[in-house]
Amino acid sequence: MTANVVLQTDFGISDGAVSAMYGVAISVNPTLRIFDLTHDIPQYNIWEASYRLYQTISYWPEETVFVSVVDPGVGTDRRSIVVKTADNQYVVTPDNGTLTHIKAEIGLLEARIIDETVNRLPNSGESYTFHGRDVYAYTAARLASGVIGFEEIGPEISVDSITQLVKLEPSLEDGTLTGNIDILDVRFGNLWTNIDRRFFNQLDVRHGDSFEVIIQNDIRQVYKNIMTYGRSFADSHLGEPLLFINSLDKIGVAINQGSFANAYHIETGAKWKISIRKIQKIGYN
Repeated sequence: MTANVVLQTDFGISDGAVSAMYGVAISVNPTLRIFDLTHDIPQYNIWEASYRLYQTISYWPEETVFVSVVDPGVGTDRRSIVVKTADNQYVVTPDNGTLTHIKAEIGLLEARIIDETVNRLPNSGESYTFHGRDVYAYTAARLASGVIGFEEIGPEISVDSITQLVKLEPSLEDGTLTGNIDILDVRFGNLWTNIDRRFFNQLDVRHGDSFEVIIQNDIRQVYKNIMTYGRSFADSHLGEPLLFINSLDKIGVAINQGSFANAYHIETGAKWKISIRKIQKIGYN
């Protein structure tokens, strides 16, 4: 089977950083297949890096090796690690919270610290600011190519010791669902929550039902309105808000042909909370 390496960074593609990572990997094995998950993670945004990995990883074959480099702590004593997921894939990344969603939603079986005395690009030992090239791309290519096995990455560490970001779990109390805004559907401005469809169905929902939706940033309310639960965007009028099931089987919030995030200046992460309560059905003329 041809080996796959998938890259994610906050580097952008306006300079040669990503190309250098490609070059290092191909120098290890010219037959590697290298793909880009995204290089448009907002700078230093570990939360978004964590979610984009989770959004993507399940659709790739077993033994795919992912590299995620969103690393504001590069050059510090934060660990460089490789993990094996419950779906038999690998992620090479700094230990800074990037694995939060994968650990919670998929599961991690094993983890190892990268031994840089072995798994580091030759003649790069005096550089401490580009581990994406010198350590992560190099190690990922060696692992994907079979040059090293997982046991040769470096010392084993406990999966429980891996750094995790604060992550709110959905809850249901007195008929109100509470979760958080995990991520944006960036191009269209839809909100993706961490409330999955099965949990939402505990409210005894039907397409066309009406819901009160409240969005808060910590304790400040930024949005409150009534909207309809639709099968698709066509189930609402132009400019109207709606609830829907997104491509990860979780609740999304949208404006028909508009950006919900831009309209109400909504962002993502553990501080951004959403509450959903079923109310008497309303209709629009």
